[in-house]
Amino acid sequence: MSQPNRLMRGFATVGLWTLLSRIFGFVRDVLIAGFLGSGPVAEAFLIAFSLPNMFRRFFAEGAFNMAFVPMFSKKVESGDGPHEFARDAFTGLATLLIAFTAIAQIFMPALVLLMASGFATDERLELATLFGRIAFPYILFISLAALLSGVLNATGRFVAAAAAPVLLNVLFITAVTCAYYAGWDIGLTLAWTVPIAGIAQLALVWVAAARAGYRLIPTMPRMTPELKRLAIIAAPAALAGGVVQINLLVGRNVASWTEGAIAWVNYADRLYQLPLGVVAIAIGVVLLPELSRRLQAGDTAGGRDALSRAAEVALALTLPCAVALIVIPGPMVSILFERGQFSADDAAATALAVAVYGLGLPAFVLQKIFQPLYFAREDTKRPFKFAVVSMVVNAVVAVGLWAYLDYLAAALATSLAAWSMAWLLWRYSRDFGEAASFDQRFRTRLPRITLASLLLGVVLYVLMLVLNPLLETEGWRYAALAILLILGGVSYAVLGRVVGAFKPAELKAAMRR
Repeated sequence: MSQPNRLMRGFATVGLWTLLSRIFGFVRDVLIAGFLGSGPVAEAFLIAFSLPNMFRRFFAEGAFNMAFVPMFSKKVESGDGPHEFARDAFTGLATLLIAFTAIAQIFMPALVLLMASGFATDERLELATLFGRIAFPYILFISLAALLSGVLNATGRFVAAAAAPVLLNVLFITAVTCAYYAGWDIGLTLAWTVPIAGIAQLALVWVAAARAGYRLIPTMPRMTPELKRLAIIAAPAALAGGVVQINLLVGRNVASWTEGAIAWVNYADRLYQLPLGVVAIAIGVVLLPELSRRLQAGDTAGGRDALSRAAEVALALTLPCAVALIVIPGPMVSILFERGQFSADDAAATALAVAVYGLGLPAFVLQKIFQPLYFAREDTKRPFKFAVVSMVVNAVVAVGLWAYLDYLAAALATSLAAWSMAWLLWRYSRDFGEAASFDQRFRTRLPRITLASLLLGVVLYVLMLVLNPLLETEGWRYAALAILLILGGVSYAVLGRVVGAFKPAELKAAMRR
């Protein structure tokens, strides 16, 4: 299979499974919102669940895998002991995380307050501490699963790794439904589901890696020269991951001082994570091993083409989504989440956060496109420096504007920090030469994609006004939202063709791949 076909096929595979995961994630959050609303149990669980996920991004996707995947890809390409290297990395990561999990159990109240200092004076602290101690071992299972996913992705196998998050959300949906009908405590049920889901995800990718020839059985930990090099490369990425998590901490803390805001921000995050996950994460997962292989083979032209096509596809799908989040967040949030304990006021507050996150969506996608340029070259120091700059931007905006914007200051800070990070990654990627530059086709298409997206915003606004009576009528709301989104998608396809943002032949070719 040719390089462009392999890239697009990998993107489509990861994107499809990520879309399914995000759909099930929507169902999960709709159920949680309906049963728990934005009350103390919901906020306590959301903080408890975010703790292992925060450190997971620090240890796994953020630092370890960004250093591990390029090194492992090169060993696969050269045949220089990839299995032994993967096994030693697996053992080392497991040892580190077991110790870290034990320490976290002791200091869980402090970790909760670090995430949400507004919990200090009420019942949420005790609840979040209990839920956090139950859920935290998830970091061990999901981080090891992330390493195995890196092994699979580097060898061109994307299905199992991409399907693992679907399993997580299916288990959550099943657990919440059973808790409701059986009369179990929903908060405790959700907390216990977290580590169980982690074990299931780890088992899924471990079996897939074993079938691919990488049956990783932990041995006694040892510091080999390769692991020393991995640690040296991973250290700046770990620091960068730490900086990103500081941004998260600042935002959560700002939100925790407004009752219900943690839930509003979380549900808004879920909505904008749908296009981000389907497009940006899929591109990032496929692009890093692809660029690593191209670099190892000395294929500058192939690397440039992979980067340009990934950026073109990602922005063609993301920019219209960002416009939709900014223009029509009210109907989307109201219809998707407003029921049970989640009130109209909750929906209105969440919609405002969605619109602000929409401003930053293209920046998050651009980060996923530019970061592999650095990590494929084992350059993790400069992304760390850029992350420090974004941390400063985030803190200044979130804290400085809290008195004026309340919880929205956290969302605005996240978006502005993302744009600062994306700009720095792009600006200094030019040091890598031609392989890190976009080709003429991309430079021609980008303004046309932008124009088509802006015109879509006008169309969506008019459609929202026309459909507003149905959007507010019980029994017609879901159909009206579906009509609004479908007509918006069709309009974008027509507008994109008219202004030359993309061509039908290219779309057909992409579908075939």
